[in-house]
Amino acid sequence: MNALSLPSVAVYALPMLTLWAIYIGTKQLSSRRNHAARQSAIDAGLTEPASLHPIIDPSACVGCGSCVSACPEQPLHQVLGLIDGKAHLINATDCIGHGACKTACPMSAITLVFGTARRGIDIPHVSPDYSTNVPGIYIAGELGGMGLIRNAIEQGTQAMASIRALCKRTGNGKYDVVIVGAGPAGFAATLAAHKHGLRYLTVEQESLGGTVFQFPRGKLVMTAPVGLPIVGKMNIRETSKEALLEFWQCAERESGVCINYRERIDTIKQNGDGFEIKTTKNQYFTDAVLLAIGRRGTPRKLGVAGEEHPKVVYRLIDPEQYRGCRVLVVGGGDSALEAALSIAAEPDTEVTVSYRSDAFSRAKPKNREKIEAASDAGKLTLAMKSNVHSITPQEVELERDGTITALPNDAALVCAGGILPTQFLKDTGIEVETKHGTA
Repeated sequence: MNALSLPSVAVYALPMLTLWAIYIGTKQLSSRRNHAARQSAIDAGLTEPASLHPIIDPSACVGCGSCVSACPEQPLHQVLGLIDGKAHLINATDCIGHGACKTACPMSAITLVFGTARRGIDIPHVSPDYSTNVPGIYIAGELGGMGLIRNAIEQGTQAMASIRALCKRTGNGKYDVVIVGAGPAGFAATLAAHKHGLRYLTVEQESLGGTVFQFPRGKLVMTAPVGLPIVGKMNIRETSKEALLEFWQCAERESGVCINYRERIDTIKQNGDGFEIKTTKNQYFTDAVLLAIGRRGTPRKLGVAGEEHPKVVYRLIDPEQYRGCRVLVVGGGDSALEAALSIAAEPDTEVTVSYRSDAFSRAKPKNREKIEAASDAGKLTLAMKSNVHSITPQEVELERDGTITALPNDAALVCAGGILPTQFLKDTGIEVETKHGTA
């Protein structure tokens, strides 16, 4: 009887074994590819995340792949992948802090952290309701470590909800809240305050958009659908700087919000149960403060001879002004690469990019690919592992491997990032911590 049943068993068993073998083979092939991709990123020096990123506990990870599927950057960028049945961060520099992986993990094996053991990141103390250690002062957006436009908008809206819940509405000439900054977080908070009838004041030292306004002309801005108070859903996935700013400007006009431009905060001091704020133009009193000022702060300078020359600038507004010029771009982040590419696209320009490292580990893959393609095509020159030694009216001197090389030069653009306004925060009483791979 048993012998007679063997053929029928084989009819079902063989296909199942075949399918299982294909499944196992596919998993092993994927694991080998992910391992190779991770090793390639390590060899290229692409190991330092720019912002918030996941740390995966291998003892808790069951290899379900939920985090991989949840990552909004996949499959365009390989941020996460499974290796030997466990999730790993494949290319750390591709991670831009969405945080969807942590939410998707059913085993709570993922912790989101800032900084690494090698490179720390200064982050002010911010609670889940966006309050700081100073009662009445809140922080939202990039300053708190969340640089994505969508996240900043959501944080600005949520922070204003927290402020509303504790709003004293004391009157007596005081504002309910002063919002500092009109970037994505500050603008969203302004709309929320206007919608709910708060007595608010928004001050912005430059223009609507904050950091976005400072992007080069024509820069593509990645965002995602998100809701803006009063306006409704902002269903934008990839657009230009100009188009996004136009959308916000239209929202500003139609909503009727009021923003004081070209006004910078000098000091914030506690005054009784509220705060006294001094700006470059006026003095204000308020019950609460929302800081949405971004992280760039003061441009980081090189500290070399000749840097004070008028031809040295720290922000690109219009690439066309460098048409026909010999330009040095200093830096290896997205702003530096995007600036170099846009200037190199102008007729008769000669662009050299100087970067202290041997890889553009801080830049997005798309920008790295574009800069390498431009270099291969002879549209610009890459001076890797170099540092600016000095600047003269006619030249720049680069130091590389102990050798000084002089290059004819008409203009220098330094994109070395900004100095976090740490002293301003400390003077205000806000605690700032340097994160080295901690939450």
